[in-house]
Amino acid sequence: MTRSQAPQGRLSVRERSFRITEHPHYKWIVLSNTTLGILMATINSSIVLISLPEIFNGIKLNPLSPQNTSYFLWVLMGYLVVTAVMVVSFGRLGDMYGRARMYNMGFATFTIFSILLSVTWMHGSAGALWLIGMRLGQGLGGALLFANSAALLTDAFPSNQRGLALGINNVAAIAGSFLGLIMGGLLAPISWRAVFLVSVPFGLIGTVWAYIVLHDLGKKAKAHIDVIGNIVFAVGLIAILVGITYGLQPYGGHTMGWTSPWVLVELIGGVLTLVAFVAIERKRPEPMMNVRLFKIRPYTAGNVASLLASLGRGGMMFILIIWLQGIWLPEHGYSYSSTPLWAGIYLVPLTIGFLAAGPISGYLSDRFGARPFATGGMVIAALSFVLLIYLPVDFAYPVFAALLLLNGLAMGLFASPNRAGIMNSLPVNERGVGAGMAATFQNSAMVLSIGVFFTLMIFGLQAYLPHALLTGLTHQHVPVAVAKGISVLPPVSLLFAAFLGYNPIAKLIGPAVLGKLPPTNARYLTGRYYFPHLISHPFGHGLTEAFIFAAGACLVAAVASWLRGGKYTASDIDPDSPTDEQYARELGVIHDDAPTKAAPLGSKTTITTAGRVDGPIAD
Repeated sequence: MTRSQAPQGRLSVRERSFRITEHPHYKWIVLSNTTLGILMATINSSIVLISLPEIFNGIKLNPLSPQNTSYFLWVLMGYLVVTAVMVVSFGRLGDMYGRARMYNMGFATFTIFSILLSVTWMHGSAGALWLIGMRLGQGLGGALLFANSAALLTDAFPSNQRGLALGINNVAAIAGSFLGLIMGGLLAPISWRAVFLVSVPFGLIGTVWAYIVLHDLGKKAKAHIDVIGNIVFAVGLIAILVGITYGLQPYGGHTMGWTSPWVLVELIGGVLTLVAFVAIERKRPEPMMNVRLFKIRPYTAGNVASLLASLGRGGMMFILIIWLQGIWLPEHGYSYSSTPLWAGIYLVPLTIGFLAAGPISGYLSDRFGARPFATGGMVIAALSFVLLIYLPVDFAYPVFAALLLLNGLAMGLFASPNRAGIMNSLPVNERGVGAGMAATFQNSAMVLSIGVFFTLMIFGLQAYLPHALLTGLTHQHVPVAVAKGISVLPPVSLLFAAFLGYNPIAKLIGPAVLGKLPPTNARYLTGRYYFPHLISHPFGHGLTEAFIFAAGACLVAAVASWLRGGKYTASDIDPDSPTDEQYARELGVIHDDAPTKAAPLGSKTTITTAGRVDGPIAD
């Protein structure tokens, strides 16, 4: 007796829910749940950015003190590092043990660590270490969600609807990173713990919902865990990402740590380890990462384009926060306490662009293929970065908003078709690991992009900021010796101060010197106008370098996207790869007596695929 033939009274709620997979609307249930999971994971990747001042105040730790810089960076970037490292392994585990099961585990893990993040009773360094550890755990949950959501959607939707489904899911992922800024600005002033607790109700609902309704439509791959491959890959990628993180900190008498022997060892050693990983995986009978997938041109081209797009986009968020929160908003009369919220609000046009373009381009890519939309999106994104170069630091907001909207439209135009193109190129039994590999490229590029953007900004500041500090401080009657000492400090702390919405001048001068200054000068130095005005000109030079890099990365991404070819599915690329219909027959969902006549491209004939009634058969 099969599961569906067993007496109704003997079945649990979850067992009865298996019948949901036979309903034609099951795919929309999958889309709803995975969109909630991805939205929650990406909101938490950015909600901390705006909330860091309140979080560090809550644990009574000054993030701008030199000895605390590493805490600041790890709270900021640890989540992204863990997600990037673990997502491939979790994708492979999804192929082996069930994508729905691993996805459900991700929801539960994420929720547990969200609770633990909010309950710390410790302060100072101990509190910071607790937050870092729990953020790393939260990253594990995020990696499980990222690795398996795209594979679940690809299993549930036919190839002629995947662009729309993955587009909605991808737009939620990118929009979540900007919604997190607004939510952080709203919640952090109320309580820093609320920044983490806000995810808990959604996590609990999502966990129960996913456990009851989500089921695997594909076969589980019988394989062994590639322990050696997992270890080598983790060591190599962690070394590179940790090297990038510590490369942002001053070293010796240098502005940044890129010349530090330890950073060089981590970066070079990490690259060599990953090269060795590729060689090892080519010889493993059951590799963690199937590097042979990169022989599929559309898959490789899509991943290269995604990596370069993430390089251009990833650090942009940080630059925009510094621009608004540290310079533009204070100069236009906003208090430092209100800048986190308003920074998030003023970035809304970027989110609107993503939300508008993503689903539409995904839908159109189902009909016309990914190449024209993904390539065009990157060209437009490069244009938007070029236009941002010519925008003055003290801009008129309508022009700024228009350029943000253009950039959001361009990124949305690219992201959904590109992701659909990547997933359409994968054989059905490799979708979990293939999606994990794609997510690793994207998430690793985000960390690398932060390093690149911060480095370019700091180099720009280093060229102009010392002179601006020396002349600006002495003009306000600060003793020359004190002003010289401040002007030679590494600019990274001042950049972090702008990022966090602080005016660090009072702490840099010290209360003894500040108390001896004329009251008018002291108030001006510690007010909201002096520090933003001081760094705005040097910041503008750093902006130029960063936006030139972003524009170049997007143009190369456009070339890579064009090389993917026209419209395709995995069975088009490899005749030996089964179609969705053939795979459904192998699973026993479609029986041999069912009609099998193939419909010509564009016909209205429908087929049943994995228990679903869908539209025209894809080419």
